[in-house]
Amino acid sequence: MSEKSSSSSSDEDVDPESGQPLELGGVLSKWTNYIHGWQDRWVVLKNNTLSYYKSEDEREYGCRGSLCLSKAVITPHEFDECRFDVSVNDSVWYLRAEDPEHRLQWIESIELHKAESGYGSETSLRRHGSMLSLTSAASALSSTSTSSFKKGHRLREKFAEMETFRDILCRQVDTLQKYFDSCADAVSKDEFQRDREDDDDDFPTSARPDSEYNHNNNGSKEKLFSPASPKGINGIDFKGEAITFKATTAGILSTLSHCIELMTKREDSWQKRLDKELEKRRKVEDAYKSAVNELKKKSHYGGPDYEEGPNSLINEEEFFDAVEAALDRQDKIEEQCQSEKVRKPRLTLASPSDAYSTIGTHRFANKPYSHSSSLSSIELISASDDIHRFSPQVEETVQNHMAYSIQEEGGGANWQLVAEEGAMKVYRREVEENGIVLDPLKATHAVKGVTGHEVCHYFWDTAVRLDWETTVENFHVVEKLSDNAVIVYQTHKTVWPVAQRDVLFLSVIRMIPPRNESEPDTWIVCNISVEHDDVPLTNRCVRAKLNVAMICQTLVSPPEGDKEISRDNISCRVSYVANVNPGGWFPASILRPVAKREYPKFLKRFSSYVQEKTTGKPILF
Repeated sequence: MSEKSSSSSSDEDVDPESGQPLELGGVLSKWTNYIHGWQDRWVVLKNNTLSYYKSEDEREYGCRGSLCLSKAVITPHEFDECRFDVSVNDSVWYLRAEDPEHRLQWIESIELHKAESGYGSETSLRRHGSMLSLTSAASALSSTSTSSFKKGHRLREKFAEMETFRDILCRQVDTLQKYFDSCADAVSKDEFQRDREDDDDDFPTSARPDSEYNHNNNGSKEKLFSPASPKGINGIDFKGEAITFKATTAGILSTLSHCIELMTKREDSWQKRLDKELEKRRKVEDAYKSAVNELKKKSHYGGPDYEEGPNSLINEEEFFDAVEAALDRQDKIEEQCQSEKVRKPRLTLASPSDAYSTIGTHRFANKPYSHSSSLSSIELISASDDIHRFSPQVEETVQNHMAYSIQEEGGGANWQLVAEEGAMKVYRREVEENGIVLDPLKATHAVKGVTGHEVCHYFWDTAVRLDWETTVENFHVVEKLSDNAVIVYQTHKTVWPVAQRDVLFLSVIRMIPPRNESEPDTWIVCNISVEHDDVPLTNRCVRAKLNVAMICQTLVSPPEGDKEISRDNISCRVSYVANVNPGGWFPASILRPVAKREYPKFLKRFSSYVQEKTTGKPILF
């Protein structure tokens, strides 16, 4: 498996000035959706934020998504040792590293950024400072809307009035208190004077005691009542002060009543708003429960946990239904494409410079049919130096297919007929290896008006692969070994919940020399899985293994007399044998019926394509 994650820093590297972890970047596989599955993305961990880009070269165009790690939850997958999930509330990223070591590195780095993101650590306090909380508190007032000020305007006015009344009331209380103190002192003076007069009658004295003086707060002494002291008492307008005091207290009570009324109205308003919010919350919760229930009823489930695998949350029945539904959708799309092609005007027939025109008129133009005469032509067409490093493997595969693949029901290959529709027959041999279904499947068909060479040519030629192969997403030729042998890499379209597959195979076309003149002309195309350094395994796709053969035999009914042979006199017997190891996890109860359904459809579609392409062209034997 190739190196896919290149970090720009270690998860233990910390900026000595800010105390913050340095940036970490690399390639991770991110689950996109059930159609595209896992896709490689450039992921960057920086400043408490996890961001991803389509590729490293596209960073300048901006990220495609980001997560703040302050409240993120990092969950290593229970079974997949390369996968970990990062979730923030309802947003979840499913990520896969190249190997367990890279996964551990990413998890530790994310946890380190997360730990340094808050305000509880020592480094964060040094980094942010305590003034931030003061700024936040001060900004709360400035961020309040104008409408909220208008709503509380009258209440603040009443509070100001309360402050004014409080000051007035305090001054009035001080004044009245002085008056009451003076009155109390005067009463005490009168009683003392009377007692003294009674005492003077018995014990006359010539000096006044200190009791005639009032000690004030600053330590000085002043007389309680001088001969003019009654003016001090009468100098306070007691009645006026009492009336003012009453008015002040009445104002306070009135203001308090008004404040209570405003607060009551405000409480009613907030209670109504609270009731509305509670009602909204109840509706949202009901909608959420309803959505969850609907999601459970549907065949589509989000996230890679619902993709194929031994730990998939989908049971086999739901898995099969989902695959069938996806295949039906693909069939409808293909039918629409075919109908659009039919409505378009057909192109003119191929010019004489067509590939087949090099043969000129067919070899039976001026002489009756004989197998010996055709042999030299076949040898001339197929002669080439077909020796390469895979030649021994190809020879063994061809011999096995010629020994077992063209047998009918029963025989040494033990083929069992499982379906029949007109000229189409489907056979199967049950084979399992390590619990994985490897059932070789064979479909036979008869195609009129074409030769075996023509059918094999279109099946092998990569230039027309996408014209008839509807399951391939993309492909390219990795290496050309010879004129008749190429190594091809192709990825197949995703059929949810099946994981995406890719295959790397050697494709060879050759003619099988006849052992005697009675044997028909036979051509074969073999596609067998190989390995190549330029196409390593990836965690984006599951690598399937295949051993496929298209064996085509030309059957000729010679015309009467010296008439020229035409396409009405020829037909092709096709035997398509496929032995596929899908890899990954694929229940046998699903693979067998799907293969039984798809192979005949493919063979009919391909046969129609060959008939359409060869119409009006010289016959290629």
